[in-house]
Amino acid sequence: MMIKPFTNLFGGAIFVAILLATPMATQAAEDAKPPKKMERQFSGVLGTYDRNALRRGYQVYKEVCATCHGLKHLYFRNLSQVGGPEFTQAEVKALAAQYQMVEGPDRFGDMFDRAGLPRDGFPEPYPNDNAARAANGGALPPDLSLINKARGHGADYVYALLVGYEDTPTGMEMRAGLYYNPYMPGGRIAMPAPLFEDS
Repeated sequence: MMIKPFTNLFGGAIFVAILLATPMATQAAEDAKPPKKMERQFSGVLGTYDRNALRRGYQVYKEVCATCHGLKHLYFRNLSQVGGPEFTQAEVKALAAQYQMVEGPDRFGDMFDRAGLPRDGFPEPYPNDNAARAANGGALPPDLSLINKARGHGADYVYALLVGYEDTPTGMEMRAGLYYNPYMPGGRIAMPAPLFEDS
């Protein structure tokens, strides 16, 4: 049986959900355009996930999202679980081995690098929150492990945010490094549009 964090991440949409929130303490969620309710194969009690779509979602995460977003509640071994992308054990081992993990200390007290293993968690893109903010114009990219549960409207919101970028409305001030997305509270988001039709 698949664990909840895994289903919440990969089950949200064909694409892995990404989101880069900007500081918006004074912005209320009512500012955001509500996402369209969509019927999805995974909706409801008897919903199921399409394995190939989940594999594509993992590929999108790896190639696009992982640059800024972590999956701190997931391990490589989760990729082989029934109901998920269902990679074979050999595939999971090969996927994990593409990453270098810091381990140790050894008998001399030194840390060392080794190839990733299925038991390892996905590596974080930044060593800490301050480094993440410094690299993203002050915005902290959210962890994607539970993103569909963390956002109102779940997968519908995440999908709308990913594909909902528009030109900045006339008269709206936008500082450098921000983009207009009507689904984001306040309409401003630090994440550039991550998905394109031809990609």
